Amino acid sequence: MPTKDERIMAMLIYVTSFFTTFIGPLVIWLIKKDESAFIDFHGKEYFNFIISYFIYTVISAILVLLLVGFLLLWALGIVFIVFQIVGAIKAYEGQLYRFPLVIRFFQ
Repeated sequence: MPTKDERIMAMLIYVTSFFTTFIGPLVIWLIKKDESAFIDFHGKEYFNFIISYFIYTVISAILVLLLVGFLLLWALGIVFIVFQIVGAIKAYEGQLYRFPLVIRFFQ
């Protein structure tokens, strides 16, 4: 079981992403990844998530030309927020959470 400090730092990776999508989580992950395997896992998982959903957003933006992309963009936005909240809760509970539909760039 990870310590309370590890759980809070892992949770902050997700919470700071609401204010700074990239910089906040990156700073926390880079500072703490060598100190804790738990924080390293959540940092990698978050960046796999953010890169994957960026790719999905670009594809949806292209599909706007076919009028299907509007629905996909709305769905991605909702899913993006919900999964970040779930990730923060799971990190605080001390669980390893893998996002669904994510391409694993970082192992």
